Amino acid sequence: MSWQTRKNWLIDTAVFLGAVLSIFSGIYFLVLPNGYEGGRNARYGLVFLFTRHTWSDIHVWGGVLMILAVVVHLTIHWGWVKLMARRLRRAVTCREDCFSRGAKINLAVDALIALGFVGTAVSGLYFLFAPASGGYQGGRNPLWDVGWLFSRTNWDLLHTWSAVVLIIAAMLHFVIHWRWIANVTRRFFLSLRPKSMPA
Repeated sequence: MSWQTRKNWLIDTAVFLGAVLSIFSGIYFLVLPNGYEGGRNARYGLVFLFTRHTWSDIHVWGGVLMILAVVVHLTIHWGWVKLMARRLRRAVTCREDCFSRGAKINLAVDALIALGFVGTAVSGLYFLFAPASGGYQGGRNPLWDVGWLFSRTNWDLLHTWSAVVLIIAAMLHFVIHWRWIANVTRRFFLSLRPKSMPA
């Protein structure tokens, strides 16, 4: 297995692990809303495997891992991104059909992944750097909603729905590239086996 293929697999695995951590912890927050809600939240204080604070840490650090791995992924594949941008521009301006049907589908899925990732990452960074310290407090807490570009509720909606788009597009990406994933994963782990010495 070439070093380039091994490096691509490791980076893709880091993106995948960050995504899995963020997805499962995000589902936790969707299913178990936070806040006491004046005693109306029957699931307040419910612990599922970890405390709410631990789930929050998993979500944040899974997202940070994913952002860092995607930055490395884009840096390594930047030549491909530029090539696809040139080909796409040529196809749009000259009406050339330079993409096969499969390439068009892959490009559309990649574009959805990019849009979903940017929306999720930017809104996630908003929540990371503009935390609502002290909770809502019946609207008395000025730090609850700093109002940077959007309201906190709109940032939350952007984060949630961008993540939904990202998850669906990433699942399609996974299906499209399944043969490569299975083949390289098998070769990666086989290459870790100690070589048997000739007798």
